[in-house]
Amino acid sequence: HDFQPARKDAEEKLYNVISTTIKRGGKVIIPAFAVGRSQETMLAIEEGIRLEKIPKVKIYLDGMIKEATAIHTTYPEYLNSDLRTQIFREGMNPFLADCFVQVDSPSVREDVIGGEPCVIITTSGMLNGGPVMEYLRTLAPDERNTLVFVGYQADGTMGRRIQKGWREIPTGRRESIVINLDIVTVDGFSGHSDRRQLMNYIAHIQPRPEKIFTIHGDENKAIDLASSLYKKYHIETHSPMNLETYRMV
Repeated sequence: HDFQPARKDAEEKLYNVISTTIKRGGKVIIPAFAVGRSQETMLAIEEGIRLEKIPKVKIYLDGMIKEATAIHTTYPEYLNSDLRTQIFREGMNPFLADCFVQVDSPSVREDVIGGEPCVIITTSGMLNGGPVMEYLRTLAPDERNTLVFVGYQADGTMGRRIQKGWREIPTGRRESIVINLDIVTVDGFSGHSDRRQLMNYIAHIQPRPEKIFTIHGDENKAIDLASSLYKKYHIETHSPMNLETYRMV
């Protein structure tokens, strides 16, 4: 991202989307990576419910999210200071809150789909298969529901296509899913630094690097960042193409 909003702003936007959807009788689907993004989203929603910023509804977890979250609950001493205080001093582990319910079978998934308004956090994060497709198959045609992206959607993924405005997606069964539900992107939950933070990081590195490679981003953004770093810091920069090889030593 060139610029990421503050986390609090992102959380408020998420709360607003959830509240609006629940009040009109819909369900919120949040595709997320099992490790990292899911736990960040869980913490934000649990706090929103606790502070009564969003309605008290069930938050269903599907895919490998339970297994990844179990690591966080097993080793709380490695969590950030705010969470450690909450767990050790206040005796409350937000990951174990009553609002979270694990979806551990197809029958439970069917009950969630046909049940009351709720929030569903599920894999895969970019909609390349996984349980999220089962939810979309039934819930996407209903305009009361909302699909919320909290993570990056790479080019070529189903998530990016829907972000770009696709209103019908093929399922590979000579069928397609009609997309009538709301599509919302909430930036600010990214696990990556934005452009300003990266530029600032380079400015303070000691010793100064001899070469910089800009990778893991949209092609034009990576090239532009490499150019800016070279112009500002006069450091040799490269934005490698896929499969391009550089010898590091």
